[in-house]
Amino acid sequence: MSTTPQDLPRPDPVTLRQTWRFWLKLGCIGFGGPAGQIAIMHQELVERRRWISERRFLHALNYCMLLPGPEAQQLATYIGWLLHRTWGGVLAGALFVLPSLFILIALSWVYIAFGDVPAVAGVFYGIKPAVTAIVLHAAHRIGSRALKNTWLWAIAGAAFVAIFAFNVPFPLIVLGAALIGYLGGRLTPERFNNGGQRGSEKSFGPALIDDDTPTPEHARFHLPKLLRLAVVGALLWCLPMALLTALFGWDGTFTQMGWFFTKAALLTFGGAYAVLPYVYQGAVGHYGWLTPTQMIDGLALGETTPGPLIMVVAFVGFVGGYVQPAFGPEHAFVAGALAATLVTWFTFLPSFLFILAGGPLVESTHNELKFTAPLTAITAAVVGVILNLACFFAYHVFWPNGFAASPDVFSLLLAAAATLGLFIFKRGVIEVLTVCALVGLGFHLLL
Repeated sequence: MSTTPQDLPRPDPVTLRQTWRFWLKLGCIGFGGPAGQIAIMHQELVERRRWISERRFLHALNYCMLLPGPEAQQLATYIGWLLHRTWGGVLAGALFVLPSLFILIALSWVYIAFGDVPAVAGVFYGIKPAVTAIVLHAAHRIGSRALKNTWLWAIAGAAFVAIFAFNVPFPLIVLGAALIGYLGGRLTPERFNNGGQRGSEKSFGPALIDDDTPTPEHARFHLPKLLRLAVVGALLWCLPMALLTALFGWDGTFTQMGWFFTKAALLTFGGAYAVLPYVYQGAVGHYGWLTPTQMIDGLALGETTPGPLIMVVAFVGFVGGYVQPAFGPEHAFVAGALAATLVTWFTFLPSFLFILAGGPLVESTHNELKFTAPLTAITAAVVGVILNLACFFAYHVFWPNGFAASPDVFSLLLAAAATLGLFIFKRGVIEVLTVCALVGLGFHLLL
């Protein structure tokens, strides 16, 4: 007699020690941008470990999509908070970012101090085609579960056309999808009831935090708790800014970085690519912290290192602090590392506050159609946006010099192999990335 997913036992409760090991691992292997990171979290937390059900996972993801900031890091913070209160959320979000920060500080130092390193360039050359395949695979994985009827397929298609052909800003796509979902939930609720799935269906078996699991006490809304959080958040921003102003003045490089990246953090609707023009304009054009070429190289580093793509701000901070050393030329590395750490702090602080403050409100809505229908429509739109991101990567990886030039045949072949590995042979994301990095390194060194 075969065992169905519904016959599986509910997972045992997990400790904070067990979860921090997973979040640290995720921070070290979270390649592929938000799409790849969300795919890894879905595979690990929903399918394999069953810490959270798919409906609760997607409900949390939809909320994170509405926020400014890196949605994958916010999703990790949300799930960590749901499992183990405030410290669980802080730990999950911090460990998601810290490995990327340390790696980028090291790579930024190698880049600015020693120039091009053939081995590093070769690894990046192999990873980029793999990232393209991973993003396409993520669109397929999320879409296969979220697009359960023609209405949701139409929303996904419209979102893709809007952003690909007409360059419609992502926030407008989200608002449009939410409006369609709200109206559709009232007029044809069966089309927007969690993608047309019956609540009793579970593809992977019962979860620790399941569809019908009551909201834990710490995840319920309490006004005094919200006010305390607001006060703590204000202090965590004001005290570092006051200290920087006292030490370096308001016009000092560190102070201006803190102020500039606070504003950038509140404008990152739609992921890192939505805010990169703003960062480019300010960091390159206004402040002169780095050159246009350095900004492009920094984006390449951000794309091919684990962690959120918005971590490119750490590269911007490091280069700006290194070339304008506040502690003298002999301490340029210290200045760069401090600048990278500061901009990371000011960029991610709002994300933690949004999750910890808004989480209780979101948890109170996961079984109410008037709230879930707009979020279901947003999920469908996000599938189209992720597909557009795959096209964006494909263009820049396969035709680095534009369509007028010949395509990069090696990258095309490597991306095709990575796609086969993911779709046909069901290989893991990390395995595909590792193999492609080694192949890229070998090819680059043989040239």
